[in-house]
Amino acid sequence: MTEKFVIAHMYPDLMNLYGDRGNLLCLQKRIRGYGYDCEIRQLSLNDLIDFPNIDMIFMGGGSDREQGLVYNDLLTKVENLLQEIENGLPALCICGAYQLLGQYYKAVDGTMLKGLGFFDLYTEGRPGRLIGNILIESEIDGQKTSVVGFENHGGRTYLCDKKLKPFGTVVRGHGNNGEDYSEGLWYKNLIGTYLHGPLLPKNPRIADFFIKAMAARRGLPITNILDDTIENFAHQQVKNKILPNIT
Repeated sequence: MTEKFVIAHMYPDLMNLYGDRGNLLCLQKRIRGYGYDCEIRQLSLNDLIDFPNIDMIFMGGGSDREQGLVYNDLLTKVENLLQEIENGLPALCICGAYQLLGQYYKAVDGTMLKGLGFFDLYTEGRPGRLIGNILIESEIDGQKTSVVGFENHGGRTYLCDKKLKPFGTVVRGHGNNGEDYSEGLWYKNLIGTYLHGPLLPKNPRIADFFIKAMAARRGLPITNILDDTIENFAHQQVKNKILPNIT
């Protein structure tokens, strides 16, 4: 019987901006390429998270209204979710979902939305959105790698705890706030980021980071080698738009 990974898609009806669902399709396809099955389990408001039978959590971006609804629901799950993240549960949180991990989000009009308080970071809305293709440099297993994506956010996020590790360093684009060259957050097997697009199809090394983390927690080997020619071409095309004549 083929082993199966289960990825929880949190609030797909509320948090799914800019094609973020494509990240799940990418993970599912690659997991099958590695010889395992993959179930995408959709969880919405009031649904329980079956943590012992979940291998990863994914939550995309949403508007301020949707974030408020999700926040109230997550409050009922926050203690268990935080413990699972501490224990190494892989998680990808994009844009609005990333903002929810912090202390608060302050809108342009002064409205305050309290965050879940997982991490010592906060987000403040400012006039004008940070929009465009973005290139960052991250480090996986001690090796630097370029990561491309698309950002579109009005919030500026600041990491208060200097021990917090950004997802990457901005080479071109805006990142967390357009000021300190940081982008996103990387904590154990959780990545929070503003990169839409979706992120994973154009960055197979990041997709494989999550897959290998899931497999390691289950004691399962990843031995197949996938052909990433198309993925790497897509990555390079975006990179060429951002930095022409740079390979």
